[in-house]
This record gives sequence, C-alpha cells and structure tokens, in this order.
Amino acid sequence: MSISEVAIRRPVFAWMLMFGLVIFGGISFFRMGISQMPDVNFPIVNIGLKLDNAAPEVMEMNVVDIIEDAVMGIDGLKSVSSSISQGSANITCEFNTNRNIDVALQEVQNRILQINNQLPTTMYPPVISKINPEDQPIMWVMVTADASVPQVDQMMYTRNTLKDQFSTIDGVGSVALAGYVDPNLRVWLDSKKLYPLELTSPDIWTAIQNEQTEQPAGRIEAPLNELNVRVLGETKSPLDFSKIRIESRGGAINYRPTILSQVASVEEGLSDIRAISRYKGVSAIGLGIVKQHGSNAVAVGKLIRKKVEQLGLNLRTGFHLNVQLDSTKFIQESVDELNLTLLIAALLTSVVCFLFLGSWSATFNVLLAIPTSVVDLIRSRAASQ
Repeated sequence: MSISEVAIRRPVFAWMLMFGLVIFGGISFFRMGISQMPDVNFPIVNIGLKLDNAAPEVMEMNVVDIIEDAVMGIDGLKSVSSSISQGSANITCEFNTNRNIDVALQEVQNRILQINNQLPTTMYPPVISKINPEDQPIMWVMVTADASVPQVDQMMYTRNTLKDQFSTIDGVGSVALAGYVDPNLRVWLDSKKLYPLELTSPDIWTAIQNEQTEQPAGRIEAPLNELNVRVLGETKSPLDFSKIRIESRGGAINYRPTILSQVASVEEGLSDIRAISRYKGVSAIGLGIVKQHGSNAVAVGKLIRKKVEQLGLNLRTGFHLNVQLDSTKFIQESVDELNLTLLIAALLTSVVCFLFLGSWSATFNVLLAIPTSVVDLIRSRAASQ
C-alpha cells in the first residue's frame, strides 16, 4: 500500500501527519543554528612553530626540515607545505578526504613528540590544530583609548576586564586579541656607569634572576597550630625593582655591592611591538569573537551588540568600545531573503493550483499531497533501478 493510498483511505491520519510535520518543522526552524560556514573539519592539520629571533634559514634547517621528515610517513598524507618568516613558521599537512582527521592529528602530535629532543630547547611548544571555518571570528570589537591613557593601562584593562566580559556570553567559544602586546619591565643599562664598576650585562641578568624570585619556604610547626611561610621575593613596582643588589661580578663575589638603579634605569613598558591595530587612525586592540561550534551566529551577534551597549555605560574614563566588523548582519540578511523566497514560492504555488482547480479546498489538498507524491516518485525510481 503506497503513502498516497493510505492518505486517501485514512484522511484523518494524513491530516495529523501533515500537522505533525508542520509543527515539528516550525520548532526546528526557529531552533536551528545559523552560521555563514558549515561546521566541518577539513582534512588539514596546521603546525605553528615559534623560535624568537631565529632567521628564516635557521628555522628551515633546525626546525621545519626535521618536522617535515617526521610527518612524511603518516598514513593518508597527501601533501606538506610550509611558510617561514623571522622567528616563526607554519607547516600545513593535507590528508586524503577519507582519512579520520582526529586520528591524523593525534599521529602528528606523536611524531613531533618523538623528535622533540632534536628541536632547539629554546623553541616554544608547537601548536597543532585542525582547520575549521567555524574557528574564524564572527565579529570584531575595537577597544580605543584617549591619548591621555597609557598604552600599558589599555593593554591590561582589555586583557583582564573586557576580554572576560565577552568570554562569558552564551555561545561564545573564545576571544582573540589583535594588536595586543604583553606588558613588561625594561631595564636600560648605562655602559658609562658599568665600565668603572667592571660590570657586564650578564652580571645584571644573573642578579635579576637570583633576586627576582619567590621560593617555597615550607611551614612552621607548633604544638597547637601550623603556619605556612611565604618569602616575598618578587618586587611589586619598578621602584622596588630598581633596588635589586648586584652581588656577583663575572661569576665571583662582588666586593662592591651595587644597586641596580646606580647603573641602569627601570621603567614599565611593553614588549617589542611587531604588529599594530588601528581603528579610525587611533591605536586600538581588537577583540575577535569566535562562537562555539553549532551555536547560532545571529543570536550570538545580538548578545554581543547588547553587551557592547551595556559596557559602554560603565567603561573606565578614556576608553571606548565600537563594533568594527559584524558578519552576522550578512548572515541575517541572507536568511531573511531565503525566508522571503520560500514564502513567495508557497504563495505562487497556491495561486497556480487555485487557477487550475478553482477551489481553495482542493488547492489545499493538492498542496498537502505534494510531499507524498514526491516520496512515491522516489520509491518508484528506486524500485526500477
């Protein structure tokens, strides 16, 4: 018995079936995740490498060539390509489409662990990741500050406060920082002051390593209680840091203990700036919002814009928040256009059926019978094959 025959003999069952499809279809339509790109894992593994201040030739010989030789024997590997720059490199491993990318990723990690002793000891741990279009930011929020706000304060406030505010939004997977530079403490040595004291830069570095450290001190046990002991060995400000004593010279004891401020100036600043981010000609820090896999990009975008409005009312003096790029608007416009097209198609189908049948009830029955006719057509073609 075909589906159409069942629908004719049991019309109530057919009506209930159609209403069930409409209801559950409507629920799925409003709860369905919306994104510009599908959540797929391409058969590509990327290996990020970093070795500070290494020339491209050094990166190629001492790092890239070794890793490429190690991953060449992995099953299903299609091609290997690499790009090298000053202090960093990227190796892209492309596998066959039928290869399980999670298993391939694990094999790449195992191969790199096996050759870890052949790599430079000062190299950062390799970052191994899969390529997924869902990992791209859907929105960029720019943080700008007035000229009176120090750059250090701008970096710290963005990293410690604003980033956490956006990370807690429902549907947000991670927040990337663009234009961010880590704060650090700079020690500027004065060679004219070092020479009379017969001190060198390694002596200063050794003194900083020995003095700027906090070692575990154990505990004090008493008959009735027990106290934890902490030695405050780290300075809290540049002024305290400049009071570090230099008590060794050339590996030997320095019989003329010298204070760091006597041979150098200490200031709070930023690490070396190699990339900048600007918004309307002003130095800015970009917050790239990456949504969770499978979540609704449009809904996440609305929550982010709402959060920007709320934070704009309570920002520290001199700070400003602006949405620079919002890809969810394009997604929303595309979905709205698709919905309009579906509505127009349904209306035109109804009008055409009414013109040929001359009855709205017959037209409605024909529209309900379309899905069953499509199913019968598919079954007949499958049976003929």
